[in-house]
Amino acid sequence: MLIGFATVLAFGLLLWLISLARRDSSIVDIAWGPLILLVGASYYLTTAVPGSRARLVLALVAIWAIRLAVHIGARNLGHGEDFRYAAWRAQHPSTWWIRSYFKVFLLQGVIAWIVALPIYFAVTSGSPAHFTPWDQIGTLVFVTGFLFEAIGDEQLRQFKRHPANRGQVLNTGLWRYTRHPNYFGESVLWWGIGLIGVSTPGGWAGLLGPAIITFLLLRVSGVAMLEKSLKETKPAYADYIARTSAFFPGVPRSRAS
Repeated sequence: MLIGFATVLAFGLLLWLISLARRDSSIVDIAWGPLILLVGASYYLTTAVPGSRARLVLALVAIWAIRLAVHIGARNLGHGEDFRYAAWRAQHPSTWWIRSYFKVFLLQGVIAWIVALPIYFAVTSGSPAHFTPWDQIGTLVFVTGFLFEAIGDEQLRQFKRHPANRGQVLNTGLWRYTRHPNYFGESVLWWGIGLIGVSTPGGWAGLLGPAIITFLLLRVSGVAMLEKSLKETKPAYADYIARTSAFFPGVPRSRAS
C-alpha cells in the first residue's frame, strides 16, 4: 500500500503546483477519478503476476475515472474556480497558496488512498485465481452504481442546458426518487469494488474505503454541503426536500402542503 500512498503524494504535489500557476484549486475535482486510477495502476504495475480479478477491477475503475473526469471538466469549463475554494481563497488571500496544499490537495490524496483500499486487495492478491460469487455480485453492484451516477449526471446536465430552468429544481428522472442520484451512485459503485475485494484474503478490511466515501458524501463534502447552498439559492428546494429522499432512492412522498 505504500506505493499507492507515494503515488497520491507525488500526483497531489504536481496538481498543487499547477493550481498555483492557474490560481484555481478546482482542478483537484477533475483529478479525483484519475488520481484513484493512478493508485490502482501503481498496485497493478508492481504486482508480479496480476490476475483476471486485477484486470477486471482496473478496467472498472478506469471506466469510472475517465467518465467522471470528462464530466467534471466539461461542467467546470469557463466557470472559474468552484465556490468552495473561492470562498476559502477569499478568507485567506495571503496564505491560501500553502493552505490549499494541506486543506485540499494533501487531504484529497489521503482520502483517495483510503477509498482505494479495496483496489489494493483485488489487484495484488493472487488468490483465489478464479472468479467467485463475490466478484459477480460486486461487478453487478458497481454497474448499478455507475449507471445511477452517469445517468443522474446527464439528466442534470440536460436540465441545466435550458435557460428556462435557471433557479428551478430538477425533480424528474432519477432525481424524482433521490435528491442526489449521482452521489448515491458514487457510493454504490465503491461498495461494488469493495465486494470484489472481499473475494480475496483479508479483503474485508478494504470495505473501509466504501464506508469512508459514503460517510463523506452523506455528511461532509457531498449532500450536506450542497444542500446548504441549494436551500439558500432555490426557494422551491424546501418542497423538494419534503417530498424526496435525500440519498437512498424511494417513492416520492405527497406534495408538501
